[in-house]
Amino acid sequence: MQILKKVFTPFTLVLLILIVVIVCLWQGNLDNLRLQSKISNMYLVQGEDMNESVTSAIPKDLLREAMFYQKLDKDKKVKCQLCFRNCIIPEGKRGVCRNRENQDGVLYNIVYAKPSAVHIDPVEKEPQLHMLPGTDILCLGTAGCNFQCKHCQNWHLSQRSIEEMSYYNLPPEEVIELALEKKIPTISFTYNDPISFYEYVYDIAKLAQAEGLKILWHSNGSINPEPLKELLKYTDAVTIDLKGFTEKFYRKASNAKLEPVLTTLKAIKEEGIWLEIVNLVIPTMNDDPKDIKRMCEWIKENLGADTPLHFSRFSPAYRMTHLPSTPIKTLEKAYNTAKKVGLEYVTVGNVPGHKYNSTFCPQCGKCLIKRVHFQVLDNNIINGKCKYCGYEIPGVWE
Repeated sequence: MQILKKVFTPFTLVLLILIVVIVCLWQGNLDNLRLQSKISNMYLVQGEDMNESVTSAIPKDLLREAMFYQKLDKDKKVKCQLCFRNCIIPEGKRGVCRNRENQDGVLYNIVYAKPSAVHIDPVEKEPQLHMLPGTDILCLGTAGCNFQCKHCQNWHLSQRSIEEMSYYNLPPEEVIELALEKKIPTISFTYNDPISFYEYVYDIAKLAQAEGLKILWHSNGSINPEPLKELLKYTDAVTIDLKGFTEKFYRKASNAKLEPVLTTLKAIKEEGIWLEIVNLVIPTMNDDPKDIKRMCEWIKENLGADTPLHFSRFSPAYRMTHLPSTPIKTLEKAYNTAKKVGLEYVTVGNVPGHKYNSTFCPQCGKCLIKRVHFQVLDNNIINGKCKYCGYEIPGVWE
């Protein structure tokens, strides 16, 4: 016993954790390198003239007409009805998301089958912590987004147009083939907001369901009710960014609105689709303890105490590089507030090795899923229940 104490000092334990994280990251990089090699023959070079429509050289029979829009009689204008913005788009122009273009009175999604990011990630990276723990997801993202977040970590995708990007020619059928070939159980739409490439998501999701693959998407939640309800028919789980809990924050940080997000959250819950929420805590912007408490109370009252809430650490990015990273104490205070309100599954993210990166049983208090960052070290959920006390744990376990 004395020998073990001498060997397993705090320093050696930290070193072992770092080794585990590095090995896992290296394995993930190898998987992605193999994937990039697989689809390298699909690579297309972006257009050089940013003033020229990317669709101008593509026959219209190869384009995907947008769903959920209205043709207006006057001057060939159309009204996009996909998200809360309800953009009225003149002929030859695009909506706020940069991905929906009016051509001769017909609205097209110009990033359809043109993902700029195709990667294999652990499902925990989404984060989606109550869905097939320890498995991989095939992730796709494109250019464009209907939000304009000043703190976006993926701004190089979300705040650019397709002409500024390299992308893959990857039709829905080939996405399904990739997932099946790599034996990846879930396809995830992430990085930028899947609202902005809705038709691509929708067509892949329908095919995936027929092949027994699961569908996950990570969104800002500002989609309109009708397209949301249609997509949820082919969805297994959703991660929503609840970026803050005041309209002022949404306007200032994202040029967006809070209320449509709250409507979406309630609709997902009502449809019985598995839902997890992420709140990126940004110093001086959305870290007011009173607002965090109100947010947690709203979640409990409207979505249920068993809805997982993940407090993530902010790192300076894009147009908020002047702000510091979130103090860990701030995240821990938010965690304690959520638990006191009565939320059962609360975690802290972007702090590798933190105790609250793991999931605990709300009944017996024992560790259900032990994690170090995105790596699952121990899973004590058996048939959807805590193996220690038998408490039923909600989620997607098979």
